[in-house]
Amino acid sequence: MKKLVDGYFSLLKFLMFLCMIAMVAMVFGNVFMRYAFNSGITVSEELARFMFVWMTFLGAIVALREHAHLGVDTLIRRLPPLARRAVLLLGHALMLYVCWLITSGSWEQTQINLSVPAPATGLSMGAFYGVGVVFGVSAAAILLHEVWQLLSGRLGEHELVMVKSNDAAEEVERLQHEQQAHAGAVPGAKA
Repeated sequence: MKKLVDGYFSLLKFLMFLCMIAMVAMVFGNVFMRYAFNSGITVSEELARFMFVWMTFLGAIVALREHAHLGVDTLIRRLPPLARRAVLLLGHALMLYVCWLITSGSWEQTQINLSVPAPATGLSMGAFYGVGVVFGVSAAAILLHEVWQLLSGRLGEHELVMVKSNDAAEEVERLQHEQQAHAGAVPGAKA
């Protein structure tokens, strides 16, 4: 199962890479064509927009799995372990609700726009909205797995804060501790 999941996320990363390469090629190609030949590639803007939306949503899925989203953990790090677990469970429950909203809304929009062609390319606009379904289902699966790990006791105390910490805040805290230790070690220094 782990190989299948890892393969899925490798596929997502590869698709993001392809979207980025295609977007760069189309946008720079269009700029060159307009500058050099006073013409352009008609579909490039629309395709680049489609790819940007897909790349953004796929990147959000990968970032969710890798806990790469930014967050404020100042309060959560000061809570006792049981309170951290409760806050993590509450946060995941709220995110699962949002996943449901995104999935159901995107599914409805995909069905409504399935037969609507995009203006320049003629592609189905359902493909534009379908990425919300992919995101919602994938994100919900990640979150449900983490809830299961939390409830089954498989998460250690250090894993209860699932955001990337701010290295600058940790550095300031370290320097404050060093300053306090140094002030206490110097004779006659005020504490």
